[in-house]
Amino acid sequence: MSQDDERAGSQDGRRELPADSTMILEGIRALHVRLEELERRVVRPERGGPGAGKPAPMPAWKRPTEGEARWQATVAVVVAIALQFPLPGKLTLVHPVWLLPALEGLLLVALVTANPRRLNRESRAIRMLSLILVAVLSLANAFSVARLAVGLVHGTEGENAGPLLITGGAIWLTNVIVFALWYWEFDRGGPVARANATRTYPDFQFVQMTSPQLAPPSWEPAFGDYAYLSFTNAAAFSPTDVLPLTRWAKTAMTVQSAVSIVTVALVVARAVNIFR
Repeated sequence: MSQDDERAGSQDGRRELPADSTMILEGIRALHVRLEELERRVVRPERGGPGAGKPAPMPAWKRPTEGEARWQATVAVVVAIALQFPLPGKLTLVHPVWLLPALEGLLLVALVTANPRRLNRESRAIRMLSLILVAVLSLANAFSVARLAVGLVHGTEGENAGPLLITGGAIWLTNVIVFALWYWEFDRGGPVARANATRTYPDFQFVQMTSPQLAPPSWEPAFGDYAYLSFTNAAAFSPTDVLPLTRWAKTAMTVQSAVSIVTVALVVARAVNIFR
């Protein structure tokens, strides 16, 4: 082959190379376009579909809300006050036995009168009255638990199985209500602080917080959720689906479990011996 033929072949090759490169580049660009379109369809819904182009709403427990209704906590306090009347006189903190429930009832009436509907108004006086009420309920029930435990150990309490089971059940249920009130009062600063979203980090982690797709955007913890937490902790002696995140929450749940274990173990053991 002559030199002229070699030059002609090389020139033909140089003319064909740009055409091949252009085709390759066009194929790569088309592939990028298809991938971008696929990514848009996967990440964002099609235009016109439900929620298209709208960001996910912020959950209610993270933003200011109108506040929860007071009636759930009010009913719980009324039940706790009523449970003090079946207790024997030896297990009551103050005599006559009606005096302490009457004081607790007056505190409750004052709280309901000051803020009857929604818990969303900041007030140091109302907050102090609410904590005093829970503290009085707690002190009275702690005294009853201690006197019952001492009496069962020394054999001065629990002569009849029926009254003993009623007394133990009343004390155990009061323990559930009291700790539900404490959890409700202190989680993220209390119900008013939660309504105003003044604190970011929660003390208890509910399932709806970690899996917001399982609850509506308007969900936020209310007293019923804390009552469920208190009941399961007192019944199972451990957290179930609600986890304590702060040290005070863990300590409170530990104390509640200890009180529940002592009450159930002593009352049931004594009742079984009586039945035999």
